[in-house]
Amino acid sequence: MATITVRSDQFEDGERIPRRAAHTMAGGENVSPQLSWDGVPEGTRSIAVTCWDPDAPTTVGFTHWVRTGIAPTVTAMPEGAGTEAGDWTDGITDWGEAGYGGMAPPEGDPAHHYHFTVYALDAPAGTLGLDQTATYAKFKFLTRGHVLASGTVTGLYAAGD
Repeated sequence: MATITVRSDQFEDGERIPRRAAHTMAGGENVSPQLSWDGVPEGTRSIAVTCWDPDAPTTVGFTHWVRTGIAPTVTAMPEGAGTEAGDWTDGITDWGEAGYGGMAPPEGDPAHHYHFTVYALDAPAGTLGLDQTATYAKFKFLTRGHVLASGTVTGLYAAGD
């Protein structure tokens, strides 16, 4: 499988994510960070973006973003795009809402790892059953065998950052 290069103007891979991106209940503004990517292979029919925290104190991590149906020509999402409407579909996060839901790790936890992953899919928007009810688990299940490439940029965030 090919690799997509994902980066952010706001943090380097393995570095701290700005407080602005944290959830309002954690003192942030719930504003998704800027993301850009390249290396999308030919044959890509749609792009998806997710944000997942494997360090959350659950047995399955915590999903902060599931966006599908992005046009294959799109190569970036500006800061704050996580709650904007567009020609894409936002699924349900573990906050129970559609769109981006920022970080809010528990007090005292070491910094959590937030994986912002971009997927190149061989299926056009709307053909895999990925609608506004799509959770991260549903997304991962329905895209099996349809991912042409993916890439991740990981940011860190702890309570009080």
